[in-house]
Amino acid sequence: MRKFFVIAGLIAFSLPAMAQDTPMRVTHDALAWKENPAFPKGVQVATLVGDQTKAGDVVVLRIKFPPNFQMPPHTHPYSEVVTIISGNIGTSHGETLEKKGELLKPGSLWVYPAKHPHFAWTGNEEGILQVQFVGPGGIDYVNLADAISSSSACLRSPALKGRLGRGASTPTVPLRVQFG
Repeated sequence: MRKFFVIAGLIAFSLPAMAQDTPMRVTHDALAWKENPAFPKGVQVATLVGDQTKAGDVVVLRIKFPPNFQMPPHTHPYSEVVTIISGNIGTSHGETLEKKGELLKPGSLWVYPAKHPHFAWTGNEEGILQVQFVGPGGIDYVNLADAISSSSACLRSPALKGRLGRGASTPTVPLRVQFG
């Protein structure tokens, strides 16, 4: 059954790619790494392919996690295929971050369906992931207090404007932040 979902996901990801008919090549040294207010401080993102704000666009990102990092539990509005490019990274699913299982090595891959709570962590070295999905992008943190306490950048995000209660330090409604 798992093989079926992986194959179905890969096929689904390849169909919109036909609409993106401009040939391109991206080299490692050409990546433009940027901090993104959707992620906790220290995480950097490079967009390789696609426009995360466009529905139906195939998007390929590289995400760089610092050493000894914990990505809080979160969901996405899309299914994602994630491959470890470098470093060792742990991942599991659920609404509470529990480092279950071993750190996965470069070349390892996982698939999480849309709206499926999951989290990740690194060991003593940075880790780089490649994430593929069909836009639009976005992230919903399960526990906003965890996400915001680890990132003052999140508090400056335009997505939070008008979403904080009077004098509150955390949003009063669920938060979705666009990646781009």
